[in-house]
Amino acid sequence: MKGPGDELADGPAGRGRLRASHADRVQVIGTLKAAFVQGRLTKDEFDERVGQVYVSRTYAELAEITADLPAGLTRTRPPRDPWRATKVAWRAVYAILLPAIIAVILVPGHTTAGVVITCFAGSYLFFWLFGVCVMVASRQDKRSAGQLPPRSAPRAALVERPR
Repeated sequence: MKGPGDELADGPAGRGRLRASHADRVQVIGTLKAAFVQGRLTKDEFDERVGQVYVSRTYAELAEITADLPAGLTRTRPPRDPWRATKVAWRAVYAILLPAIIAVILVPGHTTAGVVITCFAGSYLFFWLFGVCVMVASRQDKRSAGQLPPRSAPRAALVERPR
C-alpha cells in the first residue's frame, strides 16, 4: 500500500517533488499515531515526527518521515459507534422484557399453566416476528437508499439477422 510520498522510486520526475496537501499531512499523522499506539515510536519520536510533518512541503519529505514504518501494519481502526451499547441494551429490552410484560398483562386471573405458557409464547413470537420484519425493511431501505431501481428500456423485438 502506497502512502503519500512513496513515489520516490519514480525518480526526480515522479510525484515526490509535488507539494503535499493538508489531507496528505493528516494521513501521515494518522500513520504516526497508529505507530505510536502500537509501540513502534516513543513519545519523543512521535512529537519530533509530527513537527516534521507540519514543516514538510513535498511528498518526498512526507515519505522520509514514515520510511522506517511498515505500511500495512499501521492502519488505524475505524471509530466505534458510541451509541452501540445503548442500541444493544434497547434491543435486549425489546426482545426479552417487553414481550414478558405484555404477556403478564394479557394473562387473565385464575388461569391454568397452559394458558400462561400460550400467552407468553404468543407474545414472544409476535415480537420476534415483528422485529425480523423491521430489520428486513430497514436493510432494504439502506440498500436502495429509498429509491426504486431504474426502469430498463423496453426490449426491441428479436429480429433475425440474415445469414
